Amino acid sequence: MDAGREPQQERSRATRARLLDAAVRVLAERGAAGATVGAVAEEAGVSRGAAQHHFPTREDLSLAALRHMLDRRGEELRRGVAAVPEGAGRTEAVVRMVVDAFSGVDFRAALQLWAAAASDPVLRERVTPLEERMGREVHRAAVDLLGADESVPGVRETVQATLDLARGLGLANLLTDDGPRRARIVRQWALTLDGVLARPPGGS
Repeated sequence: MDAGREPQQERSRATRARLLDAAVRVLAERGAAGATVGAVAEEAGVSRGAAQHHFPTREDLSLAALRHMLDRRGEELRRGVAAVPEGAGRTEAVVRMVVDAFSGVDFRAALQLWAAAASDPVLRERVTPLEERMGREVHRAAVDLLGADESVPGVRETVQATLDLARGLGLANLLTDDGPRRARIVRQWALTLDGVLARPPGGS
């Protein structure tokens, strides 16, 4: 009996994973209103009934997709942390890693949910903790990688401004893909960040 259940569970997990990946794509391309269970099922190549077995409502599916994106982003962040070089160029590499965390299909999909949540109090109540979790993870990774002492005046705010800058660049990138401009901004912000990080405790 257990041997028979295992392949069924594997198929169920595979179907769920296909639905979540499809939901991210549909959210990014069609927005929250277009990410219906039926549309996602069609994108995933599964029946609507199978999709509703896993996610009875559009909200269930969208929130599961957001958690899926955050888990995937967390894994990418950990890989990025391992790749950050020591020595010269480290701050710029950290800033670039933070900027990359707010880009791509996952960011576009999440942005659609954030926009929908802005005018839907019930959805906002469920989306906000997930968005805050992402912000905390990226902030903590940046602080650790930079060796930032947040007791120094201005350091915590400047690290947080790095996340805000990354979100803004990610938003701008939805309309135009301007890699060279982004690279210049990342480089300049890294210089600014280095200046703040060099302040001694109690210094100004």
